[in-house]
Amino acid sequence: MSGANIIFYLLAAMIIVSAVASVTTRQIFRSAIFLLFSLTGIAGIYFWLDYQFVAAVQIVVYVGGIVVLIIFSIFLTQSSGEQLPKPLQRRSLFAGLATLLGLALVLNLLLRYNFIAAKGEITPPLVSNIGEQMLGVDKYGYALPFEVVSILLLAAMVGCIVIAMRAKTQQS
Repeated sequence: MSGANIIFYLLAAMIIVSAVASVTTRQIFRSAIFLLFSLTGIAGIYFWLDYQFVAAVQIVVYVGGIVVLIIFSIFLTQSSGEQLPKPLQRRSLFAGLATLLGLALVLNLLLRYNFIAAKGEITPPLVSNIGEQMLGVDKYGYALPFEVVSILLLAAMVGCIVIAMRAKTQQS
């Protein structure tokens, strides 16, 4: 087994363990920290694949922005030390069944798919090429949908904070 394979398997194990811990822990702050580790592992895979720009964006946007915003929201609502309620047993059963069904579907598709090498010219992952694909109006132009989704996410986060603060003051 080569060193590259070992690095990949270590990063993959870090991502999977952190993701599972993120959705199974009952403390919301720990869940956010496990999400941080999972997203950092994904950035490590991008670095390993030699996609430095995508890895840097992963770190800046998701690790540096989204996770910090989530942690800030947790502290703002003052629920960082509280434990989430234990889920009902039937919900856990259905979640486990849905996970197994999804895993079986993915494995079935992977085993039946014939992977073939790409033909033609491969575009290198340069910043100029990525910018041209995102902002080029002649081909795709994903800038407007990207900005609309970011405003929608910001509005949803502000709404959640307002609702949480209002519910917290009514309980006091």
